[in-house]
Amino acid sequence: MTKVLLVLGDGVGARHFLMGRFPSEVCERGELEVMHAMPRDHEAEFPALREKRLRTHRVARHRDTKTTSALRQTLQFAQMYWANTRAMQLHLALPLRGGPRRKLQQRVMRLAGRGAASPRAMAAIAEMLRRRVSRFPEVSAYRKLLSEIRPSVVFFTNQRKPEGLMLVLAAQQLGIPTAAFVYSWDNLTVKGRVAASFDHYLVWSELMKDELLRYYPFTDPDSVYVVGTPQFEPATEASHLLSREEFFEMAGADPARPLLCYSGGDVVTCPEDPGHVDALMDLVRSGRIGGKPQILVRPAPVDVATRYDEVRKKYPEMIFARPKWLHAGKGWDSVLPTADDVRFLVNLTEHASVNINMASTMTLDFSVRDTPVVNIAFDVASPPVLGGPVWDIYYEFEHYRPVVEIGAARFARSKEELATHVNAYLDDPSLDREARKELVALETGPTVVGAAARVAAALEDIGRTAR
Repeated sequence: MTKVLLVLGDGVGARHFLMGRFPSEVCERGELEVMHAMPRDHEAEFPALREKRLRTHRVARHRDTKTTSALRQTLQFAQMYWANTRAMQLHLALPLRGGPRRKLQQRVMRLAGRGAASPRAMAAIAEMLRRRVSRFPEVSAYRKLLSEIRPSVVFFTNQRKPEGLMLVLAAQQLGIPTAAFVYSWDNLTVKGRVAASFDHYLVWSELMKDELLRYYPFTDPDSVYVVGTPQFEPATEASHLLSREEFFEMAGADPARPLLCYSGGDVVTCPEDPGHVDALMDLVRSGRIGGKPQILVRPAPVDVATRYDEVRKKYPEMIFARPKWLHAGKGWDSVLPTADDVRFLVNLTEHASVNINMASTMTLDFSVRDTPVVNIAFDVASPPVLGGPVWDIYYEFEHYRPVVEIGAARFARSKEELATHVNAYLDDPSLDREARKELVALETGPTVVGAAARVAAALEDIGRTAR
């Protein structure tokens, strides 16, 4: 019997692995216990914890000494200099921030990273980091806890959380296999280095497996499982779907008119969201986008969304649907999903006529339901807020190039093109349908349906092999 210890990295991991089929799939094969850092009073948002009587444990806070912090940052910069993806090049080109001392520290870490930008050098520094972290008292505490739990496998929903290294070291000292889920399509080419040398990796697709082996060349190909992602599975479940009339009543919209959804990003990556919403609203109000559509704006769950206040006053007809996530603090680590929001998003992807976003994962969410997508690819401000034209930045990122090359979305490089593309999709929603299907198949692996079961089966295989 396989016993899985599920380690939640953040609210996104909780959404994907506590709110869907995953708990049931694991419990059908064995046992499941959960480790997390969410406030205890938020556990009620996850029925699986209660219904399946899952034991929960606390994730230890991340800690660093001056030495481990320096080693960790050196690894981050070394990975960026060595992998040299478009996103990493842009990150390394950002100006140093902070006071003189902070800038000096950043400069030293960048120089150290540049000097260590090779797989062998990074492996040596990672070993130094592991030795230092293994002395932390949290590792001993984790070792004691794992000896009591006796899991077959420790499964991390996020491969980037730095505090995960302490638990990985404790598990490996006890001979317990560890596995990490690469939880988003941009993580290997946009984000920094993985937090630890996990024994196994679970990835969405063959494309993601190829990226993992390319950017982490010491990884054993046999330790990588292609499983898809539970992220999109709720969109395929009939139990979540409402009729058009029911959903439009929930959203405060008119079912007789088309609905356009603008999906916002976070403040850092999409600072001009309010300006793009303003442009979209103007196109609709002036009639340049036909059909009298309604606009529903859905900010990112992490966004407190006050930056939209002015555009909401200017266009009171706009429907503003802030995600129903619980905010226990700032940042993705401190926002937690709700079942109501999962259902709302599923129905939004089903019943919206067109989605508009800036190089977002929402392109996949809507493509899964065969809803056309227009990507914003023009700047509002001059000079561009991001330091360069948005087209030259986000649409050149490696993870997003397949969207461009396949033609799975249309790209508005001006306000006028935004109207043209939205009108085209309103007139014929079947445009680019085959390209959307191709994108979903490329990015999400075998099939969208059954991803949770494949994850559970992979963990069962890992646990069985270790025995």
